[in-house]
Amino acid sequence: MPQLLARKYEQFIGLADDDRAALQHLADSPARTARARTDIIREGEQPRGAMLILDGWASLYKTLEDGRRQMLAMLLPGDLCELNASMLREMDHSLGTITALTYVELPAPVMEALAIDHPRIASALTWDLLVAAAIQREWTLNLGQRSALERIAHLICEMFVRLNAVGLTQAGGFDCPLTQTDLAEATGMTPVHVNRTLQDLRARRLIEWRGRSVVILRWQDLCSAAMFSPNYLHIERSEDHPGVGGQQSMERST
Repeated sequence: MPQLLARKYEQFIGLADDDRAALQHLADSPARTARARTDIIREGEQPRGAMLILDGWASLYKTLEDGRRQMLAMLLPGDLCELNASMLREMDHSLGTITALTYVELPAPVMEALAIDHPRIASALTWDLLVAAAIQREWTLNLGQRSALERIAHLICEMFVRLNAVGLTQAGGFDCPLTQTDLAEATGMTPVHVNRTLQDLRARRLIEWRGRSVVILRWQDLCSAAMFSPNYLHIERSEDHPGVGGQQSMERST
């Protein structure tokens, strides 16, 4: 798991050996663990710095006074979240685990020194923030314009591409710990509506959901059903950053 961050960033920019060593040093920092379905930090608390997810899934979310919850982002292994949260006086959202989680807390001075000493990592960190904002825009579009089937199919496509970028897919699918309630909170639907939508996707032979695993049966057809394009994830290197892009490796996996 420690090399996931370097693998993720190399989807965007070529890293030198000393850059990879610096990222490895981050991942080798004392790790923390949290049980499934617990909060790591809550809205209103003081920020603690960036967090690197080494293993497990988590989410950012907000809760209304009556208990209704909206998931704002899904955090996967290799994700570095809350990069600039330390600039705030208090958290304006919560971070909770979906599965048991292993993570590293990285204080702001550590991240600032990393960016100063390693300009290519500084570029990758900026890319990371821009991609997070792009994902947020896509999730907003999901809630506002896409149908129920498009929302669920789009989320499955996104999870696959993001996990594939760090080598965590297999045989055209991925391990998925999400419950129907999780999917409902991420897509603005009810669990009952999610269940019906998953049945529809299975009936169309687009996916199979086997326990905690999702298998994509027809990738291009699933993308068409979701009107999904991976462009907003920006995982292909530009000509300024030569190397094999993430889209090519994704196509090989499917």
